Amino acid sequence: MCVTAVESRPAGVALTPSPVGQRPFGARIKAFVALTKPRIIELLLITTVPVMFLAAQGVPDLWLVVTTTIGGYLSAGGANALNMYIDRDIDALMDRTSQRPLVTGMVSPRECLAFGIALGVISTVWFGLLVNWLSAALALGALLFYVVVYTMLLKRRTSQNIVWGGIAGCMPVLIGWSAVTDSMSWAAVVLFAVIFFWTPPHYWPLSMKVKDDYARVGVPMLPVIASNKVVARQIVIYSWVMVAVSLLLTPLGYTGWFYTLVALITGGFWLWEAHGLQNRAKSGVTGAKLKEMRLFHWSITYVSLLFVAVAVDPFLR
Repeated sequence: MCVTAVESRPAGVALTPSPVGQRPFGARIKAFVALTKPRIIELLLITTVPVMFLAAQGVPDLWLVVTTTIGGYLSAGGANALNMYIDRDIDALMDRTSQRPLVTGMVSPRECLAFGIALGVISTVWFGLLVNWLSAALALGALLFYVVVYTMLLKRRTSQNIVWGGIAGCMPVLIGWSAVTDSMSWAAVVLFAVIFFWTPPHYWPLSMKVKDDYARVGVPMLPVIASNKVVARQIVIYSWVMVAVSLLLTPLGYTGWFYTLVALITGGFWLWEAHGLQNRAKSGVTGAKLKEMRLFHWSITYVSLLFVAVAVDPFLR
């Protein structure tokens, strides 16, 4: 996560926002940027732009890429800001979120709420006027799903929160395709499914690492309510389905040998890491020796390489 360090303090001690005049302008700008969670948005854009190359079967209109990217940032940034507004109570109690702008007092809740709503409105109009209204509807749907369904309804109620809440993170694939074609296709659906099955085994290793944080605030992430052995088994199941789904693009005729080769190599390495984590969990390994973050870090590399292959493949067919 991208966070803004303002003042060192123990987790769980929320600060009262200082008067605006006492908050440095530069730090305030950084805090508002941090509300959008830029590092998460990087991953969303990695899954948007390559799909535009696949949809265009070559280089898409560069102005369209720019407008879609900006619109995607604004929409996802608005969703992330609203997520921080809703979760400000538990963010103050968790170590990994204790330096977020609302917790440190660099941004007030009212400012955060207004900022998030404004970004949501602007992004929808931006997409509608400069891209197309299908993309605008998909972006708005993703924002509402993340804020209402995931953050407000699922996150604090079920261990399946990240599974179904992850649908919002799949939407950039559909947005990238619709931006170019103003329609949908099976290619977009397959890549949507890849991200859907990627999200739980991507996030659960991180949740295993910080499960004490989630337990402290009563958020039932799977590692909080289940043993490492159970979580690792779920990770392996989702991983196998993800790799299998990623290979559907070629028999459907959307990709060729290059994408297939990359999907096989990167998917094979993913499965190696997933089974390694499961074996360590079965053996009762805990703490640093569990090495759960190896899969988390590889998951980011995996999705980056896979979608780069999506973009490159049309030029090699």
